[in-house]
Amino acid sequence: MLLAGCTTTAPRFRTAEADEARLASRIREEEMREDDRRVDIAKIRSRVAPAIKSRPAEEAPLPYALNRDKVLLAIVGFLGVPYEYGGVSREGMDCSAFTAIVYEDATRRQIPRSTADQYLEGADVERDRLRFGDLVFFNTTGRTPSHVGIYIEDDLFAHASVSYGVTISSMESSYYRNRFVGARRVFP
Repeated sequence: MLLAGCTTTAPRFRTAEADEARLASRIREEEMREDDRRVDIAKIRSRVAPAIKSRPAEEAPLPYALNRDKVLLAIVGFLGVPYEYGGVSREGMDCSAFTAIVYEDATRRQIPRSTADQYLEGADVERDRLRFGDLVFFNTTGRTPSHVGIYIEDDLFAHASVSYGVTISSMESSYYRNRFVGARRVFP
């Protein structure tokens, strides 16, 4: 005799870890399938560090309290760190940990740890008014927002991707373009 509801696939036997693994697998499949504007991070890394060092001293600073060079160096330092849900170290980190750690390392300013709380920080920014350092948010799981990154410029943003770890992606890839939900400016 088979007892209904007594299988390992019944909802009451599912664990949070199993649900998170299924969600990560779905996100990974969608990211890989829809990543039509993949960014070569090796090229970015090789261009960013020399450009920061050779930048003219007379160039005007940004009109807000965000040091572009420090943020870029922090981002480059994390490129390639694997994605780990809930992770907060170089061994693995998730998207909101990445943004919080970069902001704290580069600016000494602390922002909340979760994507949802980061979405409440600062001022709302229209997509066509994005500037370096703005937080960009996406709906990748059905919850809004569920993913966050740091806008770099030229439609590029740095983030901790489920598929690629800490990387730089194009906001114009079909995956991110279709999931963009908003942006926040933490440094006015």
